[in-house]
Formats: sequence, structure tokens, C-alpha cells
Amino acid sequence: MPILSAPAVSLHDFAIGQLRNLLRAVGLADSANTATRLLGEALGPGCRAPLSAVPQWPSFVADDHSPVEFSVALAQNERPAVRMIVESLAEQPGKQANLTAALGVLDRLADRYDLRLGQFDRVRDLFLPDDPQGTFAFWYSLIVQPSGAQAVKVYLNPEARGRESATGLVAEALARLGLDSAFPVVAEHGLRRGGLDRFSFFALDLTDENRARVKTYVSHDDAMIADVVGAAAATPDVDPALLTDVCELARGGAGPFTRRPLMSSYTFLSGDTDRPSGYSLYIPVRDYVQDDLEACERVLAIMARCGLDTTPFVMALASLVRRPLGDGVGLIAHVSLRLGRPKPGVSVYLSSEAYDVTPPRTTALST
Repeated sequence: MPILSAPAVSLHDFAIGQLRNLLRAVGLADSANTATRLLGEALGPGCRAPLSAVPQWPSFVADDHSPVEFSVALAQNERPAVRMIVESLAEQPGKQANLTAALGVLDRLADRYDLRLGQFDRVRDLFLPDDPQGTFAFWYSLIVQPSGAQAVKVYLNPEARGRESATGLVAEALARLGLDSAFPVVAEHGLRRGGLDRFSFFALDLTDENRARVKTYVSHDDAMIADVVGAAAATPDVDPALLTDVCELARGGAGPFTRRPLMSSYTFLSGDTDRPSGYSLYIPVRDYVQDDLEACERVLAIMARCGLDTTPFVMALASLVRRPLGDGVGLIAHVSLRLGRPKPGVSVYLSSEAYDVTPPRTTALST
């Protein structure tokens, strides 16, 4: 059944309320006013209509088509950060209308938050054609940092000109950003299995170029753990044993990951030329458990393996949950492991469930 907190509440207000609760839970309440204004702007005018049983737009940000997803980024001996992935919705949502709304949001945010668009401007024509293809064109990542500063990242779609053009498009984008020498390393390690490995996201920080990250994401269909260990070898300072253990804890075995795929991301920092500095693995834990109770147990086990304090995650989960964890699956959507630079750690992705709750499975896939 769809879950509505009040008959006339809008998606905008619903998500703002969730963010306030989440920030309070992890000790970032002082950032709430600025962060909620940022989220409210990024959601776009289409999110001010009252919530209904059917989403106005089938966003792929979340399983129930909510255009927002939250995450908590954790690292040893540091306060947590909160992140949001957002798809801006136009008043009359549509693929091109949403893109126009998102770019209008970008213009306003650039002035208000002193965003730096130089890198984005170098590649925007590649990823934003007149008639973009694929499941999305432009998403935001909004980051609330322990320092109180806000940061903005954009996600672009390598399949905007068709899946067959994605590899060449990413290669051209990296070349324009001075990273052409790194592409062969990413391709050698990340695209080793032909059509089973494909570029799925391209992301840019909208900040000073000496601090901005460039990230490429590769989805690995039907992968075994050994496949992502090989993909991670493109990056120095990766611990294969830790990567293997985290995958096994999330999956309940060595694989294969036959439902939603594992996803690698390669992080390029200022000064990188021939290889990425960081590697992250994104695991869609919701696809490999019966319910969110089992997903929670697996995330706690992963955090223990990584030597992380579990309290921020538990508090974050408690701030968003509105049902018994065993009554659905997907509130805990992904868990990611960050290795190498700039900041090793774990992130847990939490769904808004603004529209719906996915029923639990009768049998976990791990069995």
C-alpha cells in the first residue's frame, strides 16, 4: 500500500521532513536549514504536487519511482556525511522537460552556492543531446558535510546517445578532462567481459578543479566476486581481501549477482593522469535478501568487518523507517565500499519509500 504521511502532503514537503529527521539523527542538525533549501530547489516544481498513489514520473532513482534517495557516508574517526540523489521534475514531467528543469536549477544553484561549472561545460554537449536516450539524463548528488559546507555533484548518462555509443562517449569525456591516458586502464580492468560490463554513470563535482572528482561507473551484469576484484585492480591501495569479504557478507556467498548488478566506480582526483586514485563498489543488497531486517544485519556485519562505528547507521535508519523492517525490502537499497583515495569507508543508501513499499521476498536469493 502507498504510504502517505498526510492527505495533502507534497513529495517536496515529505522529502524535506525526512531530510530534517536524518540530519538530526546523525548530528548534522545545524545544517538542516541550508540543506533543506538545497534539496527543495533541486527537486523541481513537479515535486510540489500532492503525493498520490501513482508517481507523476517513473524516476529510476528508487524502486518506487521516488525521485530522491538518501545515503549516509561513514569513515573511521570521522563524523558522517549525508547525501541525496535527486532527479529534478518539471511541472509537467517528461524526459526533456525534466532536463530543462534540472538545468534551470543548476543556473540558480551556481549563483547561490558558487558552483564551478568548468568541467561540466567541457562535456555537457556529449551527455545532453537534443533527444537524450536511456533511463535518465541528469541527476544531482547533494552532500551535507560534517564541516557544514554543502557540495553538489552531477550524474550524467553514458547511454544518452545509445548504449552502443557509451564507451566511446566516456573515452571522449575523459580526454576532454585531461584523463585520456587513464581510459585504457579503466577499460582493461572494468570492461573485461564484453557486453556484461558497461558504463552506466559519469559524475562530476561542481567545485574547484583542484578539489573536484571525476567518476566513471561500470555495471557488471551476472558478476562473480572475482570479476569486481579484477575491476578494482585498476586502482592502487585496494585491499582484495576486504573487497571479497564485503561482497560475501552482502550476498551471502560468492555469487553470481544475477539480479541488479554490482557496480564499480573509479575516482579521478586532481593530478591523476594514467589511473584512478580511488575505487568504490556498489552492492544492491536489497536484491539479495528477504527483507530489510536481513539487509540491516548484513550492513552491520559489513561495518564491523570495516571497523566502523555502527551507531550513525542505526540512528539514520531509525529516523526514516516507518514500518517493521521485516514488512518490506528496499528501504536499505545499496551498500558501497570505498577504497583508496580520497576517503575509504562505507556508504549506506536509504530509500524514501514516498510512494510504495516493496513486499518482502518469501525466499532469500542467497539460499
